[in-house]
Amino acid sequence: MDPADERPDLILVVDDDADIARFVEFNLRLHGFEVIHAGDGQEALEMIERQRPDLAVVDLMMPRVDGLELTRRLRADPMTSALPVIMLTAKGMTVDKVHGLSAGADDYLVKPFDTAELVARVSSTLRRNKEFREVSPLTGLPGNSRIRREISDRVRSGVDYAVGYVDIDRFKSVNDRYGFVRGDEFISALARSLHRAVVAIGLPPAFLGHVGGDDFVIVCAPDQVRPLTSRAVVDFETAADKLYDPSDAARGYVELKDRRGNIRRAALVTLSIGVSVSDAGKRLINPLDAIAVASEMKSVAKSQPGSYVAVDRRRSLS
Repeated sequence: MDPADERPDLILVVDDDADIARFVEFNLRLHGFEVIHAGDGQEALEMIERQRPDLAVVDLMMPRVDGLELTRRLRADPMTSALPVIMLTAKGMTVDKVHGLSAGADDYLVKPFDTAELVARVSSTLRRNKEFREVSPLTGLPGNSRIRREISDRVRSGVDYAVGYVDIDRFKSVNDRYGFVRGDEFISALARSLHRAVVAIGLPPAFLGHVGGDDFVIVCAPDQVRPLTSRAVVDFETAADKLYDPSDAARGYVELKDRRGNIRRAALVTLSIGVSVSDAGKRLINPLDAIAVASEMKSVAKSQPGSYVAVDRRRSLS
């Protein structure tokens, strides 16, 4: 695990009312957050530049630079544009909430507020922001941290689950033949095929994440594995055929030159999918173990011709 994931989130409280600031700081610290305090927006800007907090709780009405102006400045600076902001206001007027959200605030709290609401809003805003930052810019799908959390949630709920690790066979040949821009089109096509398959299998909802490159992870119920992967394979192979130059697609392979100028043939892309399956919560309770077993099975799938789904036979699919 990245050491950065282990440190407490740092919350900046910006309020000129010392009593309110102390109340917020005390309760956030009580729930495991680190907290720093600024008395107004100008001081907050200086502290943000030095300490890079994970979230700011900002009072609307302050001297010098108020909460609205502070939020606007944060959103205008590329270095702070993604910093989540929760606006505090003593007024319950809708117009103040609208102004705060229009300035770029992520959420708001109306004073007086209770401790549970404060902590819940801080926690949910942080979670949403982390998930947004993890999203792959190419596919729009969540990344590694969200994948691990999805598996952990299923373990905690006690349901059986399966993890599928998916990648494209001979993907390098596509990049070598056509360049990375066309290669990205193959990755996007796989993301769309997997998404369509996830939607098609219905409930319970399956989860789809993008590890990076041409690697994807599916988390679903064990009995959803076969219909989901079968549909995804057919859909992707159809889409991939249309991404090749017509001459390459017609003959069923691409020709590539090695460093010595020799021509070699690379078959068209297919999919390898490795699957690990939980056993009533007795095994695979660690998300990393579940992903590792699925990755191991993906290597088995790659040893087979064509698109192939390899399931860990130490557990059975229902």
